[in-house]
Amino acid sequence: MESMGESRKHVGVLGLGRMGTALAGALLGAGHDVSVWNRSPLKAGPLLDRGAKLAATPAEAASADVVLSCLSTYDSQQPVLEAAGLSGRPLVNLTSGTPEQARTAAKWAASAGIDYVDGVIMAVPQQIGTPVAQVLYSGSEPTFAAQRDVLAVLGTPVFVGEDAGLAALYDLALLGIMWSTMAGYLQALALVGTEGVTPEQFTPMALAWHSAVAGLLPGIGEQVASGDYATDVSALDINAAGLAMLVETSRGQGVSTAVPAVLRELFDRAVAAGHGSHAIASVIEEIR
Repeated sequence: MESMGESRKHVGVLGLGRMGTALAGALLGAGHDVSVWNRSPLKAGPLLDRGAKLAATPAEAASADVVLSCLSTYDSQQPVLEAAGLSGRPLVNLTSGTPEQARTAAKWAASAGIDYVDGVIMAVPQQIGTPVAQVLYSGSEPTFAAQRDVLAVLGTPVFVGEDAGLAALYDLALLGIMWSTMAGYLQALALVGTEGVTPEQFTPMALAWHSAVAGLLPGIGEQVASGDYATDVSALDINAAGLAMLVETSRGQGVSTAVPAVLRELFDRAVAAGHGSHAIASVIEEIR
């Protein structure tokens, strides 16, 4: 971590769930002065042992150089922020939510004279304070730049744009990839498991296949950007037929078809719309 010197700041942290506690701990470890507030003060014990100051109210925690909010929901967060009296202070909101919730919070902050940055944490609490943790930010770029030294303590900071909702949009888009990948993997394990294939046997092959598929993403992105879906490699109709076989085989093996059936329906719609001879990238036209 960087030496504090003149960059040492007083940081207020609102919310001490697992993630809020990890954030406050990383800041203490980097030498910042940290005030913490939580509805249940008992959660602050380990942080107080490390030098944090327990604030009796949100306003007391907010009397800092910068305030980080990491509460369970936007609905539970709003009364806390209103009670904090943040006018004139920078607020970095790390509460998870939708893009629209982030934009609404940014509008409220602007009306209250608060410099607002919205952030989403692409990591688990145990990774906070390491380069592995990536945190996406959007909103006020000057505020982000002014607080970058603090934010860099939490993980690798990435600014994605001045629209306050962009960080949440990136977050959900990336999580969609994660959830789809995990669901596909679990479907595969269930399918091969019907014939006694263990996860230990199958997973190395799945990892190699996943790496190969990941290598296709830049090309798919280029096709989407250009709108040119011509292909001489693997047409959509062939893949739609493959999905039909996956659905049929899953059903025959006594496995739920919920995961592949959704994709089959989507691919079939794209074929019916005239994209059968096009690349898989053409499916985005149906998604849109």
